[in-house]
Amino acid sequence: MSRKPSSVVAETPKDSLIRQGYNFISPISSAAVKPCMWCKRALRGGDQCYKHQFYGIESWRCVQMTPTLRCNQRCLFCWRSMEHEITREIELTPEEIISAIPHLQKKGLSGDKPWTDPDRWETAVTHPNQYAISLSGEPTLYSRLPELIDKLCNAGNSVFIVSNGTNPAMIKKIHPTQLYLSLDATNLAGYTELCRPAGNPPQMWQNLLASLSLLKKKETDGIRTAVRTTLVKGYNDCTEEALAQLIKDASPRYVEIKGYMYLGYSRMRLPETAMPTMDEIRTVARGIAEHANYQILDENTPSRVVCLVREP
Repeated sequence: MSRKPSSVVAETPKDSLIRQGYNFISPISSAAVKPCMWCKRALRGGDQCYKHQFYGIESWRCVQMTPTLRCNQRCLFCWRSMEHEITREIELTPEEIISAIPHLQKKGLSGDKPWTDPDRWETAVTHPNQYAISLSGEPTLYSRLPELIDKLCNAGNSVFIVSNGTNPAMIKKIHPTQLYLSLDATNLAGYTELCRPAGNPPQMWQNLLASLSLLKKKETDGIRTAVRTTLVKGYNDCTEEALAQLIKDASPRYVEIKGYMYLGYSRMRLPETAMPTMDEIRTVARGIAEHANYQILDENTPSRVVCLVREP
């Protein structure tokens, strides 16, 4: 007796991301919400994210989200699932994104409710007040990012943007509470090897430098500025002086020297030996502080990060 072949439906990129906890706002868009580990830990009365330690954010009231999963880099150290990137979508309006967030945040945290602090649970799902637009993708590729940020800020929230800096025209337009720019190399060759730009590498490197040059103006506009460097052993961990010069020229208020962590999809691209120790991270941070005229503000060992602040 012959059997009919079973029909196997190939898993889509969204299917994989949904299994990872991404809550998508619409079938036609890659805009998504996903509560992070620190939000869930804080809800249970546990440790909070280093953003609480450095910048006073209440982790249980923080929404991690993105208006798009599209990205124009393929960074070796990225733990996120670029392997499941959604390249075609229809953009949602800021209003559509904002109106969907409360339900999706509550949905993402619902499994933790029995173990949470009741007061924290109530504020987490009814009155979040911090939005980290950093879930995945490059947020400046979303054409209505300025409107999205303004609407969130005007409602009394703080908004952190994490950008790779390759879209300086959009960087000029946005006014978040805090603007992070990633700086993971000191020259075009290092940038191309580690960040693997999907476009024209020389142009994208120049775009990043142009975005860095905007930070002084951003600070005069009342925006807290930060540069984040992810140290990857064997790639960019021996460039203290050159990195310090770029930081000194850009003059952000804060600098985060963060060690690569052997997590998620980055394990498909890098070996575990690419992860620096906390002592190695401290050594690089001290060198940058000395050469760029910054001082060490604080550190967080679980997240392997040292925070520097610009000297007055």
